[in-house]
Amino acid sequence: MTRIDLHTHSTVSDGTETPEELVATAAAAGVTTLALTDHDTTGGWDRAAAVLPAGLQLIRGAEFSCVSPDGRGGTVPVHLLGYLFDPAHPAIVDEQVRLRDERSQRLVKMVANLAADGYPIDPDTVFADLPAGTTPGRPHLGQALVRAGIVGSVNEAFAELLHNDSKYYVEKADTPVETAVRMVRDAGGVPVFAHALARKRGRVIETSVLVDLTKEGLGGVEVDHPDHSPEDRATLRGLAGDLGLVVTGSSDYHGSNKTTRIAAETTAPDALEALLAQASGAEPLTG
Repeated sequence: MTRIDLHTHSTVSDGTETPEELVATAAAAGVTTLALTDHDTTGGWDRAAAVLPAGLQLIRGAEFSCVSPDGRGGTVPVHLLGYLFDPAHPAIVDEQVRLRDERSQRLVKMVANLAADGYPIDPDTVFADLPAGTTPGRPHLGQALVRAGIVGSVNEAFAELLHNDSKYYVEKADTPVETAVRMVRDAGGVPVFAHALARKRGRVIETSVLVDLTKEGLGGVEVDHPDHSPEDRATLRGLAGDLGLVVTGSSDYHGSNKTTRIAAETTAPDALEALLAQASGAEPLTG
């Protein structure tokens, strides 16, 4: 049986499994095509590729931190998935370095905000256990809060202390989503809008934004995602059909940081083929 999961994370960003462990988890779950899409980094690509078992295809990608018009006159943080782009493309390299620096600086400021309010946490605590090369983010701060006994889980940390409207939250200068779409295209990749209507995460875009981004080169939209309601899935699926966008489905697997299992949502084989047909920056790899 074909099982295609096009959105997963390793310890290179904010997952709890190393790239090697992630590949093993995917293989054990019967996944036949796995996309590694760590936040703002391609650092796990080679490690995942080195341990591919026979029959498992690896789609190399990344999830870019972006800011988008919300369609109502404001802006909102969003994520863009980029697949099979050239990781050495200068614009990709420069922007990923800048975004990782933004993430690190933002995390230090958030830790300082928490410490100033009396929470027993400091930057050394947050960064101490991170593997070399890991891009730090809020889930790592959530893990530190759990270790300090301040909250019982990473989900609780986000709900109470780390959400976007929290007094401790610090903005970061993300990539304009239009720029990111063009950047991925210029690097031979395929840009796909991630969890566009994940309302439980906070404010979301109006669907008119996807219409505008299609004109910039958007190639697909993640429809089947654990944070999408049936109604929003139907809306996105219909819009994707109207715009000629590829419809993807993914677990957004983070290991034990989230309760969603790998391949909880999947992509249809013909949708994967449509994505591959658009890509020229990198090839899928098969064990």
